[in-house]
Amino acid sequence: MKATYLIAGALAALMLPATAQAHRQWMLPSSTTLSGDDSWVTVDAAISNDVFYFEHFPMATDGIAVTEPDGSTGTIENAAKGRYRSTFDVHLTKPGTYRIANVSTGVMGSYMLNGKQERLPRGTTKDKLASVIPAGATDVQTAEMSNRNEIFVTLGAPTTTIFKPTGTGIEMVPVTHPNDLVSGEAATFQFLLDGKPAADLKVTVIPGGIRYRDALGQMDLTADKDGKVVVTWPEPGMYWVNASIGGGREGGPGGPGGMGGPGAGALGAAPTPPARPAGPPQRRAAYVSTLEVLAP
Repeated sequence: MKATYLIAGALAALMLPATAQAHRQWMLPSSTTLSGDDSWVTVDAAISNDVFYFEHFPMATDGIAVTEPDGSTGTIENAAKGRYRSTFDVHLTKPGTYRIANVSTGVMGSYMLNGKQERLPRGTTKDKLASVIPAGATDVQTAEMSNRNEIFVTLGAPTTTIFKPTGTGIEMVPVTHPNDLVSGEAATFQFLLDGKPAADLKVTVIPGGIRYRDALGQMDLTADKDGKVVVTWPEPGMYWVNASIGGGREGGPGGPGGMGGPGAGALGAAPTPPARPAGPPQRRAAYVSTLEVLAP
């Protein structure tokens, strides 16, 4: 009988939608709303198939930045890296809303040299671009990529100082405060792409606990002309929010509908492109957040 259950479980896993199998990057805070004037938040950070379950890779914490309610820069403390997850603490000593974010930007692309296509080195940035393209290179094609993974925690009353956009990549500008979410109520968020409303942006929302239910519970939303989406939370809990664009070349593998599209998360490698690109690389950008929804 046990073998029968194991076989049935394996078959069910194979039948899950592709989005359920994609690697997802996330940060999970121990709490998002706290009281008093001196509190701590512990954050788990990982990359996994199932949201908020540790079974793949720990997430690097080197690039995580803390923005305090007054706009000053905070720090993470007690960072540790385990086999499947990383953890760190944030000490909250000022009233208001904090942003805890892991943001990265770079340049991807290719060029032709001596009749052979070469790709830009991994980790190339705009300021290093000229130095990595050799003399004599032709057919240079580049595109920017940016990833943002952020969470928000509030000590005392919520504030909005930290929500000023930077104008780079996909950013969320809350209409409804992200630490004031209640199940059964609608919340509105505006998404920007490079500082402008991200009209028609595809946004994926997945409630946590997917290992313990039959249905994924995924909500697929589309931003309006102003980049706004409205989410009505079906129940209390932690929710993973993701939006992304690009992921390949126009007309080639990894383009619209390929890896890196909605639901794929901030991670997720695109398929290897053909030897000669079908077109210039697309602008790539991804956004991830974890939001806590409370009971009424």
